[in-house]
Formats: sequence, C-alpha cells, structure tokens
Amino acid sequence: MVEKQSELEKKAREWLIERGVTIDDIADLVLFLQKKYHSALSLDICRENVERVLRKREVQNAILTGIQLDVLAEEGKLVQPLQNIIGADEGLYGVDEILALSIVNVYGSIGFTNYGYIDKVKPGILEKLNEHDGKQVHTFLDDIVGAIAAAAASRLAHSYHDDIVQ
Repeated sequence: MVEKQSELEKKAREWLIERGVTIDDIADLVLFLQKKYHSALSLDICRENVERVLRKREVQNAILTGIQLDVLAEEGKLVQPLQNIIGADEGLYGVDEILALSIVNVYGSIGFTNYGYIDKVKPGILEKLNEHDGKQVHTFLDDIVGAIAAAAASRLAHSYHDDIVQ
C-alpha cells in the first residue's frame, strides 16, 4: 500500500536532503541502535521504520522548526543573544534537545533511552552534523536526526516485541 505524502511531509523530507541527511543515514543509526538485539536485522527493515516515523505530523513539524532555526542562525538573522547561543550550539542550551524529545515521545519511553545513548556517542551522520565548521549550523538538526533514529528504533523494538507476544 502506497500512502500519499502531505505537503508538510514532502517539505520535511526535502529539507532533510538539502541539509545533507538521507533516509539511509538515519536507517544506519537505527541499525546501530538495534543490531545487538536483532541479529537478522537488515537496513531495509530499519529504513521502513524511519519512513513510518517520518509520516508523523509531530515529526514533520519538529524537522521544519529545527531546520528553520538552524538556517536563520547560519544567516545571522536571529536576535542576540539567541544568535550566538544557537550559532555556537552552546552546551547549556537545551531547547534543541527538548524539540527532539517531541519526536522521541511518539513511540514511548524506550525512545528516551535510545535517544540519550545516540546523542552521547554520536555515530554516523550525527558525528558529521555535530562538527562546528563555522559554515553550517546544525544545533537542532543533529538532535532531530538522532531523535528520528531513536523513535524508529523504538518502533522496531515494539514491533519485534509484538511478534514475540503473539
């Protein structure tokens, strides 16, 4: 069954690509989070779970909001002191994580654990997004991508649990 994408979902997906993040990048993170628990796990299954997470309106809203704030910071269009805080990705600025938690919350409490772990170790695309090269700002995007992966990993964990229980 092919589901029709809303304009909001299309825009969120476009913006991820424009910022250098692919579905496979996020699927790789899901595989990183779940391969230890599911030996036969494939990238295709991880990709499908990422796709399902991206269909959620809350996720689309978080993507668009976070990326917009990153872009405005790159362009120097935020007011001070917010410009410096977001531009530098200050450690004590936690609003980026709070926005990401709105994504993680979609699939239950296991998402919080997945997110905390992946945010700490920053594997794959997260390492690249977390570089502060002075050109691009990814204060929100790295957390959003980690949260999408954590939510997809949680969705995956719930689906495997459902298979076991039934």
